[in-house]
Amino acid sequence: MSSRSRMLVASVLGGVLLTAGCATFAEQPPADSWQPQEQLTPQGGPEPQVPGQNKPEEEGAGGGNAPTEIPPPDGCTDYNPTVIGTCLDTVTAVAALPGDGNDPTALVGERRSGRILRVKHGAEPEVIATVPVDGSTDGGLTGLALSPTYTEDQLIFAYVTTASDNRVVRIAPGDVPKPVITGIPRGATNNRGALALDRTGALLLATGDTGNPQAAGDLNSLAGKILRFDASGQPAQGNPTKGSLVIASGLRAPGGVCTSVNGPGAWVTDRAATQDVLYRIEPGKQMSSPAWTWPDRPGVAGCASTITGVLVVMSTAGNAQRLPLASDGSFSGKPEITLDKTAGFGLLGGVDAINDQVAVAGTVNKDGGAPVSSDDRAFVIAVAGGGGSGGPD
Repeated sequence: MSSRSRMLVASVLGGVLLTAGCATFAEQPPADSWQPQEQLTPQGGPEPQVPGQNKPEEEGAGGGNAPTEIPPPDGCTDYNPTVIGTCLDTVTAVAALPGDGNDPTALVGERRSGRILRVKHGAEPEVIATVPVDGSTDGGLTGLALSPTYTEDQLIFAYVTTASDNRVVRIAPGDVPKPVITGIPRGATNNRGALALDRTGALLLATGDTGNPQAAGDLNSLAGKILRFDASGQPAQGNPTKGSLVIASGLRAPGGVCTSVNGPGAWVTDRAATQDVLYRIEPGKQMSSPAWTWPDRPGVAGCASTITGVLVVMSTAGNAQRLPLASDGSFSGKPEITLDKTAGFGLLGGVDAINDQVAVAGTVNKDGGAPVSSDDRAFVIAVAGGGGSGGPD
């Protein structure tokens, strides 16, 4: 591992725990044992540290030296040691590649271009595939997930908007994208979606209501839903209604879906009509009672889940917030801001965990932000544990 990669990993580790993955439906706590918390506006946690900077006390005996200032970007060169990809465009989808986290590598999806690129510290972003998309609305390429057997087959799944529909496509190495699920409604807005895997190897897809709120509650429509399916696009075994892709309904404009290897819950972020929300996914039920709400509308985007918390990144407020979880699956406190604009990344989009300590996140500064010369970027992010993060437990 290169010395810069060691610096990258060291800069984001240190008392942090972040796990992405999933658990089976059967492992969820009973529905009547979990209740939504009262509505609260997020409060700031401990003063965030700029990634790549050491605390003064770590610099030498007595902490006499000040933190090292990170130079501003120079073209596509970014001197922040946590950055692993630069000069991208609107990274709404992220999929971390298998590895031990010592040399983080990920796939990132550009919403408007449909490009999927491999990013790695010290290497130029490499275009793996380009999916034809229509990015003229808030859609485009908004979800990425790896095959459950990715190390053997190298298959990638993407959620995209076309001129006629929203759909899931499967991409094999050296091949053109092949449709897996087509005909998901497309509208003038709320076309965005998110992809993830559960621990059984099934794919989870969150779809928007495409500007039609009635569609979200209509079980005959695939809009505004959580879908669960296998690699061929067929309903996954264990779905609440045999033969149906739909396991939950009631979404408007989802930004992220996430599950935990060993934690109590599967989650989806959504920009509801009057506030941003986080839902706990309960198969067979409509999502009508948020687990958490943000009346100030920070722009909930991607999420990552651990046994002790849920990380949500924000594309309007430009921060990352961690909601601590109690053992029964309820939230044990207010959101902690673990990364804010002082870190210099701006607006955030997709996020996915590398391992139980660090994740990869992407920025969306070219879509309404204030991009610097190296934007948009992919970077490594960590979340403080405290005991309580381009996707059904």
